[in-house]
Amino acid sequence: MSHINSIFNQLLQFIPRHHFEKAVSTYSGDYYTKYFSSWQQFLILLYAQAKDKDSLRDIITSLLANQNNWYHIGLKDIRRSTLSYAMNKRDYRIFEEIFYSLLSQCKDVTPKHKFRFKNPLYSIDASVIDLCLAVFPWAKFRRKKGAIKIHCLLNHSGCLPDFLVITDGKQHEIKVAKNEDFPFLSDSIISMDRAYIDYKWLYKLNKRHIWFVTRAKKNMKYEIIGQQETNEKKGIIWDKSIRLTGYYKQKDYPDKLRLIKYKDKETGKMLIFLTNNFQLSAYTITQIYKSRWQIEIFFKWIKQNLKIKSFLGTSKNAVLSQIWVAMCYYLLLTYIKYQTKYTYSLLELTRLISEALFMRRNLIDLLSLNTKLLKRIRDPVPQLFLF
Repeated sequence: MSHINSIFNQLLQFIPRHHFEKAVSTYSGDYYTKYFSSWQQFLILLYAQAKDKDSLRDIITSLLANQNNWYHIGLKDIRRSTLSYAMNKRDYRIFEEIFYSLLSQCKDVTPKHKFRFKNPLYSIDASVIDLCLAVFPWAKFRRKKGAIKIHCLLNHSGCLPDFLVITDGKQHEIKVAKNEDFPFLSDSIISMDRAYIDYKWLYKLNKRHIWFVTRAKKNMKYEIIGQQETNEKKGIIWDKSIRLTGYYKQKDYPDKLRLIKYKDKETGKMLIFLTNNFQLSAYTITQIYKSRWQIEIFFKWIKQNLKIKSFLGTSKNAVLSQIWVAMCYYLLLTYIKYQTKYTYSLLELTRLISEALFMRRNLIDLLSLNTKLLKRIRDPVPQLFLF
């Protein structure tokens, strides 16, 4: 059994090392480094995510307790001061580059979205992470409150974060969407909430043949230019073709739009949706917007199961480094789940990896177990005797 690498070592084999070394070279991550390399920092931050560690002292103590397992993963002597210095000084963009390298790997194994149409389906949204302003003064949000905001473009094929932007809490969603180069593909469908309604920006999407689905604003002024057939059995009250009125709104979006009124049978609420897609049925449009809930689940999951709410450093670079490594860990878990066709949830996989991180077991064999059975196959620990 000794020839089998630990679970942690098998996880690291999924990391594209040539891309990692290229990123380190690009951002001079190992410039004037004696022994604590960018790779060692990445290993420690990945370990902190897997073992749910909250502080530098907790990480170092835990690693020292497993010192016999260091040699096969490339760790050497570790000190809290050295790790703290690296968190503050080593460029976080190294880990951002690795995130996008892992993302391209994941796309090859993830399943397609549940809808019948073949168009790529995305949701775009942002979520706030509160910070203490006294500790993180660079993240000023309000007068006595600090925060950062994670802006995400979620791919519904595999629930993958296709693009991430991390800003201070004051940055509005539409401002980031307009300024950042979000990788919207032609003929894709984007679901979004009303925070992203900027008619000039929506018209740019329309000219690029990108379909959007959102909720209509209550004060939107328009004229009806046509009407489509409705299906009241599925909750469609009406389905209209409209054109915006008002000098500026009509100038911002001169083309026609589609307005759909829908009654949700579960809640009884009346909802009005706005889209530029006239090919799909009205009911499908309503379900596309309903599927936007996946991005809310994604934000909730990473906040509850990744270490992105308590940080190992107070500088902006330290915070961003930790978040990007956390997202790398999320992609690793996603890749393993879909590549191995793991039947349990991603949460169950997270717990399983955490329990077995330094165990010498084949990863494929381990995934056939659950956390309750895992205790039966732990490595034997030699008994200590007192004389």
